[in-house]
Amino acid sequence: MADRKEEKDDPEPESEDEAYEVVDLTEYARRHQWWSMVFGNNSGPLAEKYSVTTQIMMGGVTGWCAGYLFQRVGKIAATAVGGGFLLLQIANHSGYVQVDWKKVEKDVNKAKKHLKKKTKQAAPEINSFIEEVKEHINLVLITVGICLMFLFCQIKLPETCWLTT
Repeated sequence: MADRKEEKDDPEPESEDEAYEVVDLTEYARRHQWWSMVFGNNSGPLAEKYSVTTQIMMGGVTGWCAGYLFQRVGKIAATAVGGGFLLLQIANHSGYVQVDWKKVEKDVNKAKKHLKKKTKQAAPEINSFIEEVKEHINLVLITVGICLMFLFCQIKLPETCWLTT
């Protein structure tokens, strides 16, 4: 013990590692919680203050309030967007707004080309998967068509169907 006291009294550390204090972050986080600094030492997590039923009730009430608020705000936003679209249509019909449809078509075609270029650069696994899905859909459509034709011939036209002869 005497040796350790002498080492602490020594003002110059032997190496740079001894000059720094090692801090355990988990212990530090337990002792210095951010809400204690913001709200004071009396505040803490709700799990420590209230019972489970109270927490569930508070969560339900705040969730209901948030849902009600978002429902009202959503309706207002939808009305504003729809009203704006309606006003643009009226302005276009009245001649206040002129749309250059050739430019719109040119921009859409440019976006299509850019999208095709990007999809061709996608990973080969994705392209092969897309091709397999297309082939599968074609086979399913052909099979469904043949089955429907057979059923139609059997149900509606039994004497004239070429499959029944």
